[in-house]
Order: sequence, then C-alpha cells, then structure tokens
Amino acid sequence: MLDSTSRRVKKLHIKTYGCQMNVYDSARMADVLAPLGYAPVEKAEGADLVILNTCHIREKASEKVFSELGRLKPLKERDGTMLAVAGCVAQAEGQEILARAPYVDVVLGPQAYHRLPELVARAARGAGAALDTDFPVDVKFDHLPAPAAGQGPSAFLTIQEGCDKFCTFCVVPYTRGAEFSRTADAIEHEARQLVDAGAREITLLGQNVNAWHGAQGEGLGALVRRLARIEGLARLRYTTSHPRDMDDDLIAAHADEAKLMPFLHLPVQSGADTILDAMNRGHTADRFRAIVARLRAARPDLALSSDFIVGFPGESDADFERTMDLVRETGFAQAFSFKYSPRPGTPAAMIERQVPEDVKDRRLAALQALLKEQQDAFNAATIGRTVPVLFEKPGRHPGQLAGKTPWLQAVHALAPAEFAGRVLDTKIVALAANSLSGVVVDSSVEAGERRSA
Repeated sequence: MLDSTSRRVKKLHIKTYGCQMNVYDSARMADVLAPLGYAPVEKAEGADLVILNTCHIREKASEKVFSELGRLKPLKERDGTMLAVAGCVAQAEGQEILARAPYVDVVLGPQAYHRLPELVARAARGAGAALDTDFPVDVKFDHLPAPAAGQGPSAFLTIQEGCDKFCTFCVVPYTRGAEFSRTADAIEHEARQLVDAGAREITLLGQNVNAWHGAQGEGLGALVRRLARIEGLARLRYTTSHPRDMDDDLIAAHADEAKLMPFLHLPVQSGADTILDAMNRGHTADRFRAIVARLRAARPDLALSSDFIVGFPGESDADFERTMDLVRETGFAQAFSFKYSPRPGTPAAMIERQVPEDVKDRRLAALQALLKEQQDAFNAATIGRTVPVLFEKPGRHPGQLAGKTPWLQAVHALAPAEFAGRVLDTKIVALAANSLSGVVVDSSVEAGERRSA
C-alpha cells in the first residue's frame, strides 16, 4: 500500500541528469514523497521507486533515457520496482516513452512534480501508467512542502522557470514553457527555510535567472539585496544568466553586495555576430564584451564562466576564429563547450548548411585546449593566497573536508568534521587535477567577521 499511514520505510532512488535546476527538482521530488514514507537511497537496486529526472539539452538525450530504462527493466520484473521518468525528456516525449517502455509507471514533466505523490499512488493502485505533461495553471511551488533539513551548507533555490528567448538550437521553451517568476515573498520564505535547515550558501536558479522580476518590476539585483539581509546566510550565487537580461542594477549589486559571490556564469555561445544572429541570441559579441567590462569595473575580482557551441550550422573558419579571439580577450575561469547537435523541432535543425563532424571535432579540441589553459592559469594564480572557503562535506581522505572558494573552485583541506558549514580563511598551497589543496589559517572566527569588526 502507498499511503501516508504506512510505517514501512520505502526506498527512493533518483538519478538526475543535466543542470542544477534538475538537482533542485530532484530534491523537491524527494521532499514531496517523504510523507508517503519514501527515503532516498544511493542505488537503484533494492529501491521501491526509481525516478529518472531527465534533461533534453545534450545529444541523444532520449536514447540515453531509453537505455537506462532497459537496464532498470529487470528490477521491475524481479522486484516490482516502480519506474518513473520526469523532467524535460518526459515533457517532450511522454507518449513515446510509454509506447517504447510500457513498463514505466509514471511519466511527468517538470511543471508537475508537485503531483508526484498522486501519480505514484494512482499507478500503485493498478490504474495503469500515470502521465502528466501538461503546463498546469496552478503554480507548483505553492504545493511544495518546506525543504527537508540536512541538505548541507550549499542549497539551490529555483526563482524563475521557462524561457521566452527561443534560441534556434534550444528545446527549453518547448519543455519548460514560458518565463515565470516566483514572488519575492515566496523566494525569501523558502530561503529562510533553507537557512534554518543549515544552508550557508544559496544558489538562485532559473533557465534565465536574471530575467526574474517582481510584482513591482524590480529585478534580480533588488532580490539579491533583499536575500542578503537574511541572518546566517553567508553567500549568494545565481545561474544561468543571459546577456540580454544583465541590467544596470544587477551589475551594481556585484559592486555593492559582499554576499554576492564574484563568480558569474554568462553564456555567450559564439564570438561571431553572424552566428549569434543565426542563433537568435539577441546580442552581439561586442555587447557581451561591454557587459563583461562593466562587470569587472564593478567587481574587479569577478571570475567568469560561459557556454560555447562550435560547429553551429553555417559556422565558417573565420566565425570560429572570432570565438577564439573573444575567449583570448575575455579570459574564463571555467567554461562548458560542446559540438552543435540538432534537436528535433528546433529551427537550427532545419538549416541546410550543417558543419561536418570532423570539422566540429577539430574546432572543439582547439577551443577546449584554450579554455583549459585559461582555467589552469586561473587556478594556479590562487596558490599562495589566503581565501575564504565554505567547507561543505567530508573530502576523499580521512580527516579531510571539501569546500568552495568564492570563485567556485573546489578545495580540500585537513580539518575536523565540525568545521563543515563554516567559512574559514584558508591558504591555498597546491593545485591538484580537479581541485585546490589548502590549509586552514585560523578557525577561531569565520572569514570576514574579523574584517568587519
């Protein structure tokens, strides 16, 4: 029986694909299922319910989901494990999932996960597969319970969903719907709940997070200032932003608000105006450069991350070199770069001038080599400096904690478990393959408290 009065703890395994918004969604799905007796577990084997929280952005996303469902099918047959597919692939291909994998019990889109308990209960009663891929009129956030305690010092908080930009390569407007902003009151309420549950750092999430707007037209800069007043909250971040929505007040917030971390993910995709226009990005390469210049004037220690697509239809060698020039001029601490791959139903998929795969491969290798060089240089420049690190969880080795610098660099240091959740001055002493090694300088006071005293 799947009812709230059952005393048996049921095991829930959620496999999350894609972006941080999906990580947030997975956590909230666990929250809404907790009253039914479900507790998260690390492995699918032995779980009563397995949820695949899918992403439609990457190449062959659908096939990867069907492959995973095929791997899980024996669990269904042997143990009666319930299987659910959530997220953007579910939204885009719900009927196809049920046709190709009729053993799936629940299929729901990203706007319907607050209804997951009802859908699971319906499927458990033997009423057949439950499908919900509508864009409901009611707001799902109004139906979610408070975030569960114990999620750690860093937490995600979705403040905006959907996209009205319609980049020609992207499926998000079709799977997440139109842009929607949660109210400032609701966001502050959830942020305070997260802090009460132990969060020291909150990352504000949205498909176009800086398109967020309040009831009076206020933008993300005003929201950042409001949330920064929450006692106990040490750090704020936001992702993913769009150059078209980077307004004066948000740039000023980077200068004015110490809790807003000096790290910004600002996707540009290409350095060639012809390609940006074909992508329907709504900005030029020089517009991106101007925004970066203003941000760095406001916050000189700001580090940037970005997204790049190589081999977009019609991209010439000269276009690609303009992207390389922009990277050299700008300098990035991190970046994500991909070969263009067509998404069915998007305008770019119908452009005839597709770039050959071997050309894409060559361009991607060159771009990634340059970006890796910049990332290594940025990390190496931190060696010998003392920086504030928010320690979050145990490290890979006994007696070690892992944390993050303000610039989102991973740091490992020898420190007792009770330091988790604290922001401590830490001297960076070495550069590892994917992280920095540090030594805590002073644990008697949190970083920043002595300076502000």
